Order: sequence, then C-alpha cells, then structure tokens
Amino acid sequence: MGTDTVNFVNALKEVLSEEQVTENQTVRELHGRDESYHEECLPDLVVFPETTKQVSEVVKLANNYKIPVVPFGLGSSLEGHVIPYENGITIDFSRMNHILEVRESDFLVRVQPGVTRTQLNKGLKKYGLFFSVDPGADATLGGMAATNASGTTSVKYGVMRDQVRDLEVVLADGEIIHTGNLAAKSSSGYHLNGLFVGSEGTLGCFTELTLKVYGIPEHIMAARASFPTLNNAVEAVVSILQAGVPIARVELVDETSMKQVNDFSDTSYKESPTLFLEFHGNEAGLKQDVAFTREIVKEHHCLDIEFETDTAARNRLWEARHNLAYAYIHGHPGKKMMVTDVCLPISELSDAISHAREAVDALGLNGGILGHVGDGNYHVLLMIDMGNPDEVARAEKFNEQIVLYALKRGGTCTGEHGVGVGKQKYQQKEHGQALQVMEKIKQALDPDNLFNPNKIIKTKERV
Repeated sequence: MGTDTVNFVNALKEVLSEEQVTENQTVRELHGRDESYHEECLPDLVVFPETTKQVSEVVKLANNYKIPVVPFGLGSSLEGHVIPYENGITIDFSRMNHILEVRESDFLVRVQPGVTRTQLNKGLKKYGLFFSVDPGADATLGGMAATNASGTTSVKYGVMRDQVRDLEVVLADGEIIHTGNLAAKSSSGYHLNGLFVGSEGTLGCFTELTLKVYGIPEHIMAARASFPTLNNAVEAVVSILQAGVPIARVELVDETSMKQVNDFSDTSYKESPTLFLEFHGNEAGLKQDVAFTREIVKEHHCLDIEFETDTAARNRLWEARHNLAYAYIHGHPGKKMMVTDVCLPISELSDAISHAREAVDALGLNGGILGHVGDGNYHVLLMIDMGNPDEVARAEKFNEQIVLYALKRGGTCTGEHGVGVGKQKYQQKEHGQALQVMEKIKQALDPDNLFNPNKIIKTKERV
C-alpha cells in the first residue's frame, strides 16, 4: 500500500477497535482465495466491521488514501470475485450477521450481509416461512446478492435479483443509500436494485438486505428419475415445463456424476443420467402433478422413477446432489476443480449438453455434467491437475468452447456464478456496446476504481 500504510492503519484503528484490523498472514491467506482455480493473491489488510457506520468510515478512509476495497462474505465464489489482485483491504462481513427484522405479514425479512442462507432459514422456520434461493453452498446473503446467485429452486421461485426489495449500500465515497423500498412494485425512478444485485462488489458494499420470503409448502415431494441418455433426461424436463407442471426443483446429474454420488454418499442409485425433482403444493395438487410427471417421463424412455415424501429421505436425496462438488474433490485428490457455468434458452439446452459431453470426451478431460436444467443452466465439473500446463490449457479451451456455443445461441457466459475475473474476457462479445454503458456506470459511481478493481470490467491500472 506504499508509504501511507502506517498512517492508513492508524486511521483505521481510530474508527475500528484494534482487533477489528489485522495484518496477520494466516488471516490474509484465507482472504486471498475463493473456491475457484484462480491464482491466489493476498490483501494487505483485513478488517471486520460490525455496523454500517463502521463500513462507511472504512470506505471513506480507503477513498482518501486511494486504497482498493474488496468485500468478502465466505469466499465460496467460483470465478475469483473476492481475490484482491490489486491488494489493498478486504472487508470481511462475518460479524454483520444478524437477522434484523422479520415482517411475516409482508413476507419480507431484513438482514445484514453476513447472514447465511441456512442461518436465515433456521430463523424463519418458527414463522412458517423460508428463503427460496439455494445455490448449494451455505453462502452469505450479501455474497449471493453480489453475484445474483440462483440454484436449485430458481425454476419456481426465481433468482436472487427477484427476491431483493431493498439494499442498504455504502458507495465509494462512504455515502449510505437505499436502493428500493418495501412495496411489491414501483414505477418510480431507475431500478437500482437490479443494478446493484450482480455488481460483485464493484459499485458498493451491501450492509443490509430486505428480501422476499415464502410460506413453507403444505406438502413437499421429491423424486429421482433415471434415463438411458442425457438427451432423454433434458427433453423430459422441457416437456414437464411445457405442460405447466409447477415443479420447484429439477436437477440433472449425468452418469459419471452419479458414480461419484454413490461413492461419496454411500448410496446405490442407478448410475445413468438422472433427474432430481421436487414438487411443492397441497396434497390434492401434488397427486395430479406426480401422475402427470410419470406420464411425461415415460414418454421420454424413463428407466425408473421413485418418489419420496418422507423428510429424511428427501433430505438424503438433496444432500447427495448438493455434495456432488465435494464428491468430485474427494475422488480426485491433488486436483483442482474448474466449474463451468453457462445458461441458454431452454429450447437449446439438449443440444448444448450433448455438445459439452462430446467436447469433454474429445479433449480427454475428466468431468461430469449437472445443472439446474429447469431454467437452462448447466455446469461441467472438471478435475484439473494445475501442475500440468497441457491439461489446464485443454480445460480452458473447453470452457471457451461451451461459452461461445451458448453466446451464439442467445445464451450467457454465466448463469449464476458471476463474472469475476474468469468470465471477464467474454463480456464484450456478450454485451457489445452495452458494455460501454456499464463502464460509464462504474466510472460514475467509483471514479478511482477502488471497489473490487478489475472485476467484471477491465479498467485502467491504478497509478
């Protein structure tokens, strides 16, 4: 941080306690990486604010000293979002982890950014409510809003952007603003919620979030359906959606991944392309949905389908799905995981997944396909030996192939993981002239490029 380091640290300790500011090497290392394969880089300092006012004061000081600022939740991101490649300070929000207000009559909750989705759902259960966005990882809600996370339930309830009513945001000069209100709709002004959700810490620091929540369904039923081919499974999903079945989750897991599931979770599921499904509703409605789904999957050569209403059995099913990434990591010691993430129109999904499988095999890579196929989003989990330059190059070539395939067909380079540094090179191709508008917004709100610099948008290096 240059010659002003001592003065900056002393100034920080005037607005934070000494134990809220650390240069400890181990702490810095924990904040110099995420769960991606991207290269590590350490911040110079890590701070742990406890209030919005403290965040504002920290940001004001950083602005005065021209020090880069990177917001940090739990580090579960997958495209290098929180890695501080310009060094500077990391603001860790783990101490701002309180559920501030539950407005059960309005189906709203107000939380600090360090609250995790599991923590929130535990707090909501006594009200008969739940928060819908489920990305798999027990991420913080601030981080989920920063990347516009989605996950297994987005096919029914929508993505993170759909849940945000209001954000409290600290801007680059330390000013505190609110981006929305408590109303279900508004035609007043620019849609700032939509701008800040998905901005990945490049426009401001979130210090409070007001989010939509939902009533816990009267009945929940899960199912597991096996198919002879990936195409059969994907086409069954398209038919289910076209038929108007109000499905809550529909996840695809390919044959390779089902083998990993069985090895890691000690299950004995059929090792063929599989759909994990879940239905929410009342008892009479679910009976109709289940009967209709049975007919549909049968038309697509379903090998077998099993339904689970018991809570423990349902939890085991989804636990196996959520632990798939860890199953791959456990099954490939010494290798690093690269998780791809593209999203296409649902009509293009079957061909896209076939293309991906062919490309994985052609490049001789070790990987499996899974995804939230109800909304056109799929992933390929690749296990890479980072010490093998040829294997790394083949993995990067594969990632580029499926991204370009998706963009050519009206899709996006990232359905839910975000841009960070990993998908930055595709922004011009995806957005065209609109990227210049984004650059102007970044310049207007953060003229010195201090908030998570050179993420999403490549900007000039600091002097």
